Amino acid sequence: MNTTQHKLNYCALTVAAVLCSPQLWAQQSSTETKDDKSVERMQITGSHIKRTDIEGALPVTIIDRSAIDKSGFDNLQQLLERLPVTGAGTFSTRGNSQDSTANGAAAISLRGFGADATLVLINGRRVASSAFAEGIVNSFVDINSIPVAAIERIDILKDGASAIYGSDAVAGVVNVVLRKDYTGTDVSLGYGATTGPGYDEKTFSTVWGTGDDKSNATLILDYFNNSQIDNSELGRFGTANQTPYGGADFRSSRGFPGRFIVDGVTLRDPNCPAGSIAGQTCVYDYGPHSIAVPAAERLGAILNMSRELANDIEIFSEMAVQHNSSTAGGAATPLDEGAGLTVPGSHPNNPWKKDIQISRYRTVDAGNRRWDITSDTLRLLAGVRGNINNWEWEAAAQKGRSAATQTGERDQGWVRTDFLQQEINAGRYNPFGGVQNPQSVIDAITTSLVRRGKSHLTSVDAHISGELMQITHGAIGMAAGVEYRKEDARDTPDDQFTRGLIYGTESVSAAAGRSQKAAYIELSVPVLDNLELQLAERYDHYSDFGGTANPKVAFHYTPSDSVTVRGSWSQGFRAPSLAQIGLGPSQESQFFVDTFLCPTANPANPACASTDYTIIFAGNPNLKAEESESWNLGLVWQVSDTLDFSLDLWNITQDNKIDEVPFGEVYQAECGKQNSTVCIRFAPLPGQTLGTLDRINNGYFNVSSQEASGLDLSANYKLDMADNGVLKLNLEWTYLDEFEKDNRSYAGEYRYPQYRWVTSADWSMNDWGVAGSLSYIGEFEDTPDIDFDGTLDFDTETSKMVDSQLTVDSQLYYNWDASTKLMLGVNNLLDEEPPFAAGDGDGDLYGYVTSIYSPRGRYVYAKVSYKF
Repeated sequence: MNTTQHKLNYCALTVAAVLCSPQLWAQQSSTETKDDKSVERMQITGSHIKRTDIEGALPVTIIDRSAIDKSGFDNLQQLLERLPVTGAGTFSTRGNSQDSTANGAAAISLRGFGADATLVLINGRRVASSAFAEGIVNSFVDINSIPVAAIERIDILKDGASAIYGSDAVAGVVNVVLRKDYTGTDVSLGYGATTGPGYDEKTFSTVWGTGDDKSNATLILDYFNNSQIDNSELGRFGTANQTPYGGADFRSSRGFPGRFIVDGVTLRDPNCPAGSIAGQTCVYDYGPHSIAVPAAERLGAILNMSRELANDIEIFSEMAVQHNSSTAGGAATPLDEGAGLTVPGSHPNNPWKKDIQISRYRTVDAGNRRWDITSDTLRLLAGVRGNINNWEWEAAAQKGRSAATQTGERDQGWVRTDFLQQEINAGRYNPFGGVQNPQSVIDAITTSLVRRGKSHLTSVDAHISGELMQITHGAIGMAAGVEYRKEDARDTPDDQFTRGLIYGTESVSAAAGRSQKAAYIELSVPVLDNLELQLAERYDHYSDFGGTANPKVAFHYTPSDSVTVRGSWSQGFRAPSLAQIGLGPSQESQFFVDTFLCPTANPANPACASTDYTIIFAGNPNLKAEESESWNLGLVWQVSDTLDFSLDLWNITQDNKIDEVPFGEVYQAECGKQNSTVCIRFAPLPGQTLGTLDRINNGYFNVSSQEASGLDLSANYKLDMADNGVLKLNLEWTYLDEFEKDNRSYAGEYRYPQYRWVTSADWSMNDWGVAGSLSYIGEFEDTPDIDFDGTLDFDTETSKMVDSQLTVDSQLYYNWDASTKLMLGVNNLLDEEPPFAAGDGDGDLYGYVTSIYSPRGRYVYAKVSYKF
């Protein structure tokens, strides 16, 4: 017997039995009053059961439309990344490079567990994941595909929720609720620019709606455009040589001019500039040629429609389309021994007049590498909902698609090594002296590239909720449902990558698909007049790895009218991503020093130059689901109608986590061998026992675990000052007590600040208002790999600290009349720079942590909206 299928069938039959129970079809109780009907019941993220009290058993932060407007941010990435609950793994378009695998996209990581452990929903439902995975294999929902103008509110559930929503809800859920049932027209225009780099943003949106008491159609159009910030505009934040500022020199050994192997001896180009000489290496500063913030343009449209039919039945639909374009890139193509390039002795510019090998070189004369990225998302949903004797039911079908294309043209620096070798052999391309070769030769060695990605999602769901029965202390609320989902993803690189003709740039190849079935049930049980239990169970079955059942228990206790105690415990899971299962040979690069060839620092030793070596990954079809367990215990104190506090302790444990084998472990175990099949080396030069490192092979396995715990504090105060207006104050504060991964403590270490908070104030009087906020990111230790040898050593070594940062935002708004609203604001009012960080030798090379801090500086904006 197929056990997992039997479990799913049993769960589905149980749900069906409940849905068809006599209580569901019983007549409405005659004791119900009109007042009972008038109490609005709302569905809050984290539960399928509607309720009248918003402050339930779960910690949910709600960002409403007003708060979004007063933030001054025009895209979801900027808004979410400043929240204290976000952590390591959050990423954006900042630092997009030629090697980034998810260029143009952005994602949020709650609690630092990674974007793939944070479930992102739209109107409570899943959407198609990004066509390009992040970090090669991490699937995520691209929040850049959600237009800000379309958002009514954002619910952030800071608790595990696999028992409610299934996979990925390990660290929490971000549910984006879209605007609907709108009548009228709202047009908004915005423009902003920095006072430092030449950067600006332009926005336009319109919301139009029409309807009556039975139907509505709401259309939202949203346009966003931002210009580019090149590293060359950023001074010390745009160079890879951070030694003048207290950091490391990450300039590349792949230089211009380069270095060569002559008669088995490594020699630099005789014309290497004095400032670039590092022993027998001519280093190159690629920093000024990279992009800090890429240019981007986004255009989206969403249409929500509903129509009430007879007998309390409503049909509804959602259609969303989004077109995004962006850029990415880095310095010119880097080449090393792996490219296999040689120069014949007959070459007219060969200073040694004998056959030689190119050891390190960069085709600067062919130009910097640039990508143009476009992505298109489409989501169609149609459903029907109704009410039968106070039981609400709903069924819907959804189709989603995400497609992305990444192209590089001939004039964007893409060099083919076979074309380059041909031009060198013919004596037309001169690789010596750092000279500019003729354009006709550049045209002969360059090519165009295209990478294509697609992901699809098809889903059907049905659920029902209502009151199951009356017991002593009230009615038992119940929700139950079933889901079916089919998804696939494909990431196809240009075949010139797969044939090994493009060198020095990472590439990804992946293809996989699967189906999933699920059934769930949830109960809300009033144990006492002031004690409510939430009990939930969900079973998911996947066509590839099998099935998993996940329970949840939560309580909501009110010992007095002003105090609420809440808590929860749940189990969760994350299914292996399609990229992790179906990954083909894919590359990433890592900066480190080959300590087997450079046991002690020596500028004369070419192996001592920090080099970005290639690591090749492949997928693993035998991966199992990651497992998690979380608990939360909180207290809510409603001091008065104008003052409240909430305090929550939380803990999340994740086991069986899918990860690569730690790079340092692979290096130490395999790279001391010349003939290793994992760590591949070239043949040794005369006098060597080990050859130059070529590449390292790695893969993904269920090898990791992580556990985090902390404390959240929230406070709200409203002061009515009569003729002097109304003042609202808010504080969101998070403390990361512990973050342990693979027996290493990360709390307070690189990218894991222990303290983050945001406090805001909003004063309004008549038609005027002023809003402001302070955003704080605490200090943390710098440089997880102290000596940049590829092995993490922050737990045994001590680095200096990355300073804390406090930024100030402010906004003045004015209601010109009943239809027109004006806003003038400044983000980062004091023009705070990112605090200095030596970096990790991988993604952070320019003196700051790109995933946490923005280099754009003070940003001034103005907006106007008009309703008619």
